[in-house]
Amino acid sequence: MRQTTGTYGGRSAQERRAERRERFLQAGLEQFGDKPGFRAASVTALCEAAGLSTRQFYEEFRNLEEVLAQLHLLVNDWTEEAVLRALADTGGLAFEQRIAAVLRAYVTEATADPRRLRIAFVEIIGVSAELERQRLVRRSRWVALIVAEAEAAVGRGEAAPRDFRIAATAFIGAVNGLLHDWTAGQFEATLEQVVEELVALLLGAVRPPSARP
Repeated sequence: MRQTTGTYGGRSAQERRAERRERFLQAGLEQFGDKPGFRAASVTALCEAAGLSTRQFYEEFRNLEEVLAQLHLLVNDWTEEAVLRALADTGGLAFEQRIAAVLRAYVTEATADPRRLRIAFVEIIGVSAELERQRLVRRSRWVALIVAEAEAAVGRGEAAPRDFRIAATAFIGAVNGLLHDWTAGQFEATLEQVVEELVALLLGAVRPPSARP
């Protein structure tokens, strides 16, 4: 299909298309991250929420799964950016302080919008083999980040050398479950309490028993 070129209303075709895509993604965030949820959503309802036509939808996406996939990547990107900023800001701190700052940034960003949390931890599960591969790839990036920080702590004498991949993978699973239950109201806790528990959990995973307080 040939794409429309030129300008209209002072905006190029590329700018108009980017705006439409953004409106579809925003509608997807609302539809998938709240009610009715991805499995009960429809292209028609999504288009109505975006204020656009089904023809415009299929110019941007193959199906609703592609919208969900894009939202999952965006949610992970936003959280990853917050974590990388925290890492950059805490380069000179001790491992415990650095980990606390990073986990606080992660938890704050991940739970800032319950719709993002639902898309990342609930709606993405079990949709298709393709989305499962995407989920595991992004999960592996978080595992790699934790392993890298643990190995850096080894280099500074703050942790004992070993293979941290199993511990990092287990920790990511614990984080996802904890944040899901916390935001779902399964227990009451402040942000600082959640961060403190995660810091203790991670330190316990990467440090040998003799180095734990």
